[in-house]
Amino acid sequence: MKPPYDIASKILNLISSISICIGQIDASQMTRPPGHLRKVNRIRSIHSSLGIEGNTLTRDQVTALIDKRPVAGPRKDILEVLNAIKVYNHLGAFDPFSPDSLLGAHAMLMEGLVEKPGRYRTQGVGVFQDSKLVHLAPPARNVHSQMQDLFGYLNKPEENLLIRSCVFHYELEFIHPFPDGNGRMGRLWQMLILRSGFPVFEFVPFESLIKQSQEEYYNVLVECDKAGKSNAFIEYMLGILDRALSELLDFNNRILNDSARLEYFVATGSSDFTRKDYMNVFKNISTATASRDLKKGTDEDLLEREGQKSRTLYKIKPPVPTG
Repeated sequence: MKPPYDIASKILNLISSISICIGQIDASQMTRPPGHLRKVNRIRSIHSSLGIEGNTLTRDQVTALIDKRPVAGPRKDILEVLNAIKVYNHLGAFDPFSPDSLLGAHAMLMEGLVEKPGRYRTQGVGVFQDSKLVHLAPPARNVHSQMQDLFGYLNKPEENLLIRSCVFHYELEFIHPFPDGNGRMGRLWQMLILRSGFPVFEFVPFESLIKQSQEEYYNVLVECDKAGKSNAFIEYMLGILDRALSELLDFNNRILNDSARLEYFVATGSSDFTRKDYMNVFKNISTATASRDLKKGTDEDLLEREGQKSRTLYKIKPPVPTG
């Protein structure tokens, strides 16, 4: 059965805005940020998603664990981060459209944290806020069939992928198929669904925006429970994704030096480009800055230069094989 929701005009407007952002990102060849920005965004994703669930480690502590440095803190919190790091290091092993893959990801994410990670729950469960029951999940005997139906819906390509990702996230929270870890799994799986169609979402830490609006996140889940459909959650999550992509596009929010800009541009694999093409990616730098960047790139043997003045073309040099 298709999960209940309606396609309202606000949802269509948000899809349009997101599509425009994705088009601009593709045109600017920003789908794979340079290494240090990928690392920063990965840290933000892990820190925020676990922070929503009450993890007390700071962003600096998460960074230290990613760098394999020792950290002092609650054992459970450290294990949560280490498990999340392991999951993010194996994203390519998960098929977002497979129930078995979902169970495998849960097993990795919750290893050592629950009694039987990677298995659906066998008991009833409720969600509480300040000792108040805000959601009574469906009976455990229904979980397997409900998850099969949910994956059946997810695997229908005629439904818009952006909407499917939001609906899956909400429905997983509603079904609450696991004894623990449902929130972090919902956010992780939405990212994987989005990544299957739009690779840039692997590096968009939308979880940090959810954490900033955490109360609204929970309130929207409750609102949808009462309404019996996921409209409000779809609108909320599409708004989050739209903001996250807009932040990615806004280079004014970043401090990129010449080395970082070159690293980013080299990672795009562009060939036969001009200074103007370079400036189309880094829209806030001057012509003089772009010229200095490109000279640095040629001096450091990252770029090849052909021609003079207005007819100058650049090529990215292939990496020199090692070993």
